[in-house]
Amino acid sequence: MCFGRTLALPVAMCAILGSVLFSAIGAEDPPAPHPPAPADASAPGETAATSDGPAPAQPEIASTPAMSEWSFEKYSALVEATGRKMTMSQGTFDSVQKRKDSAIARIEKYLAGHFKEANPRVVGAFRALPREYFHYNYEGKYSTAASTYETEAKPWGIGYGSALSDYLGQAYMTQLSNPQPTDVVLEIGTGSGFQSSLLSRLTKEVYTIEIIKPLGEAVADIIAKGGFDNVHQKVGDGYYGWPEVEGGFDIIMVTCAALYVPPALLEQLKPGTGRLIIPVGPAIKGKQILYVYTKDTEGKVRSKRDVGVYFIPMTGAMQEKPKPAAK
Repeated sequence: MCFGRTLALPVAMCAILGSVLFSAIGAEDPPAPHPPAPADASAPGETAATSDGPAPAQPEIASTPAMSEWSFEKYSALVEATGRKMTMSQGTFDSVQKRKDSAIARIEKYLAGHFKEANPRVVGAFRALPREYFHYNYEGKYSTAASTYETEAKPWGIGYGSALSDYLGQAYMTQLSNPQPTDVVLEIGTGSGFQSSLLSRLTKEVYTIEIIKPLGEAVADIIAKGGFDNVHQKVGDGYYGWPEVEGGFDIIMVTCAALYVPPALLEQLKPGTGRLIIPVGPAIKGKQILYVYTKDTEGKVRSKRDVGVYFIPMTGAMQEKPKPAAK
């Protein structure tokens, strides 16, 4: 996933206005308050929480073998194996781990405020995934891992106009997609690789496309050496989806603003289970809406408005091809 302020940048992660959050690279834009959830904020297929009975036990979400029993030694070895500069000390690593519980609690509270309850599998996936592994600027060749699990959630630049998006926004998008263990997922905009790796803990297979070649090639190595064997990554234009994947996708998550919904993405949604999470609208604040599209067993597609958002625009074919005529 990627985020940027300058509209000329190639891809972006969201900043959800009003109902969720606003984010921007840089310190000059203060975070907006997080207001109460919309009246109907449940993700597709979710059941609202009730006060009857004890709270369900938190599910165990597995790390990859490379990241199990996470330690400073494992972190250091993986950073060096991926050709990145290792700048974190043992003491700083320990401080990051201490901040993690507070960040997870913020995620859980945030999701509960917007979806009536936090999906325990989503929270468990954030707990299982060491976020500091993805904190790196590939263009500038420097690490921001020491700032992982910051108190005020914000995006961190990873170079080439992209960013590791803030963890609250990523949690919102993840729960909105309602990931299931049997799902096959397509992500448009690999960015840091965190979102696809997160989804890999919650679903069967994840396919992710990055339009920026040097970033996509670097992050492919991060994903592979992290042991995310069910994540498949390529460099390409997400406008066309990934048609070679037989059977299509249960979830398609788009992290840049489309002027219209690319026809290929709707075509690649699985009948009966498919849901597409996509921001639609021009590159003007207040003019974009996050939509959830679903496809029923007969192939009929329905849409639902979620919240107002602001993403930088989808580039590539989206900017070159006219909107298809309505059928």
